[in-house]
Amino acid sequence: MLTIWGRINSHNVKKVVWLGEEMGLAYDRRDVGGPFGMDEAYRTLNPNALIPTIEDDGFVLWESNSILRYLAASHGGEAFYPADAQRRASVERWMDWGFSWADAIRPIFFQLVRTEADKRDAALIERSVARAADLSAILDDVLGRQEWLSGDAFGIGDIPVAAYANTWFQLPVERPSRPNFERWYAALQDRAPFRDVVMIPLS
Repeated sequence: MLTIWGRINSHNVKKVVWLGEEMGLAYDRRDVGGPFGMDEAYRTLNPNALIPTIEDDGFVLWESNSILRYLAASHGGEAFYPADAQRRASVERWMDWGFSWADAIRPIFFQLVRTEADKRDAALIERSVARAADLSAILDDVLGRQEWLSGDAFGIGDIPVAAYANTWFQLPVERPSRPNFERWYAALQDRAPFRDVVMIPLS
């Protein structure tokens, strides 16, 4: 059976669990990180001392996007990860671009969710919100030309960006109107695994 190590309020763990649910995989998730800590056995599996890590029939893998690629390639076929080289590269482009998106969202999240109000850095929040707003224009543009970041159908190209898009839409900040981006986010909410795994309270 697939084992997933990581606490569920981690964006990167959400990505992996969400895909597992989309694919109907049987898995055992074990809380690691944050308040749950990490023991030496886990650090042996993942020397970076980060989450998530998976073990699939003895195969150990860390780095969330690598895990998404592996699970889709080994368990889901073209439904989530196309075999055609150009289509696959287009999907992977958005997975990698998701790091820039996460880098913009993460400071806002930590400041507004995990930092006491009197210790928040207002300038950092303002800069990060402006950066995220700019990046959301890129998403709005591409989603005006195709239904999903992955192309005509939902796939793993959508997952990394969506994990942080949910945070962007939940955070109490002013956001510019991005109709295509908002349409995509609404479509994500029609997917039960997204609602159940990703749309949990921020913490």
